[in-house]
Amino acid sequence: MTMSERPEVTGILYEPYLDWCAAEGLPVVEDFCVDLHKVETVPWARTGARGAFVHLKGRGDFIAINLHELPPGGQTAPQRHLFEEVFLVVEGHGSAVIEHGDGARQSFEWGPNSLFAVPLNARYQLFNGSGSAPARLASTNDLPLKMNLLHDADFIFATDWRFADREGPDASYYEGGGALVKAQRKRKMWETNFVADVNAFKLQDWGERGAGSANIVFCLADGNIHAHCSEMSVGTYKKAHRHGPDFHVFIVSGSGHSLFWYDGEKDFIRLDWGHGSVFAPTEMIYHQHFNTSAEPVRYVATAMGSTRYPLTAEKKAIKMGVDVNVDDGGCQIEYEDQDPRIHAIYLEELARNGVECRMGEFMDESVLTKGAAE
Repeated sequence: MTMSERPEVTGILYEPYLDWCAAEGLPVVEDFCVDLHKVETVPWARTGARGAFVHLKGRGDFIAINLHELPPGGQTAPQRHLFEEVFLVVEGHGSAVIEHGDGARQSFEWGPNSLFAVPLNARYQLFNGSGSAPARLASTNDLPLKMNLLHDADFIFATDWRFADREGPDASYYEGGGALVKAQRKRKMWETNFVADVNAFKLQDWGERGAGSANIVFCLADGNIHAHCSEMSVGTYKKAHRHGPDFHVFIVSGSGHSLFWYDGEKDFIRLDWGHGSVFAPTEMIYHQHFNTSAEPVRYVATAMGSTRYPLTAEKKAIKMGVDVNVDDGGCQIEYEDQDPRIHAIYLEELARNGVECRMGEFMDESVLTKGAAE
């Protein structure tokens, strides 16, 4: 028997999550960076609304994005499932109703740049509050992990077990309330289930990650999906760093660009972004973010492995080394060690946009230009 005559091999190398996506009949967008305002959606029978799957190049094996679109005056069918979702509102206004395992119901109103998580396996429903405009919500979810482990959609979507600890201690967790607790390396973490507007949320100074940088870590619904919000003030940029895949970066205010490169490469990959952009750096690629607009830039980053539940030893090490110099075993390149071309590129872009560089307010700016003319 020749190779061409052999019967097709079956029963190996299944990909349950991707098979499930294909069966759902939604478009799958695959790219390094995606503008969530422009993704095409189609009717999604499961939710009763519209949807699409967004699979970024650096998403890794743990998480992905479901894009939910509610037509004017529309709503989703009631949902419950054993995968976690962290929702970020891309556009529109509406409300959510969440039913706890004891029958208690919580409701809250969301708008652009709201961030929230539904407690694991709680029944919920989303409503568009506008009669004239659609609403879009992007959900970072760990369905790829759950589906590939369990490969049983009925179990994932039809189990009635209650995870009471995820529901929050009281109604304030759905009203913008929460608790500020200590996190790693002098950082702070806000425990809640709902943030009304991440652009209005008070951040904590975190100069270790960049000049004028601020940050807050979120623990949403006591979950395993990480979320944090970072800000770059006008005329500043972050320090370069790298880590494993699946960190999804959602731009929620301002505009700018990022540079990407692998260790040893001479050329940069440049990516320009604005509100609604989402990208995921690939495995151990260095990346550096630059605010080139006349307003602060904020982004929300999500990933598998929260600060409370980091999931793997690698994830824990990243959290402990995110602001530590690579020469000391961390993930970060300090300004004095960065390629001198980087600051020159930044100054050129600021001049084009009529924005003044403010890096000198936070450090000796000559450090950034050293070697540029050599």
